[in-house]
Amino acid sequence: MKLLLDLDAFVKTLNDKGYDGYFHTESCCAGKLRDSIGEFLEIVKNGNDAPLIANFLHLSTYLEWNGEEKPRVECNMWVRYENGKFNMEQTEMYIRSTDRYGQLLKQSKLTDLTADSLPTALEAIAQVSEKHTEEIAPHKRGLRM
Repeated sequence: MKLLLDLDAFVKTLNDKGYDGYFHTESCCAGKLRDSIGEFLEIVKNGNDAPLIANFLHLSTYLEWNGEEKPRVECNMWVRYENGKFNMEQTEMYIRSTDRYGQLLKQSKLTDLTADSLPTALEAIAQVSEKHTEEIAPHKRGLRM
């Protein structure tokens, strides 16, 4: 059974999962999710542009951004869009952790996602974050003279 969502329900689903930052839709329309998608759909309706992949919208955002000089986590997702409705069943998501120069540190690819299986933003960040374990040097015991 297909779960088709209108724009409001789709935005609410992503916001509930923690994807509430700024997005780019098809690499052109920047803004909050609802504004970004709405602006792109208006451009398509006027005949000025079309999605890169037919029946899919490409959404990109930063899940973690701490400035130009710090590593970051970015998320790219392709969501099926037909006849004014979003179908979350064939969503693909690519999560990438890069250093401050844009060099890939770690990436994760999630396919055939649904609204329920879509990870939260924090879970997505955890998939590509390095586990930092601080090792404590053992203290040397003995007498010092």
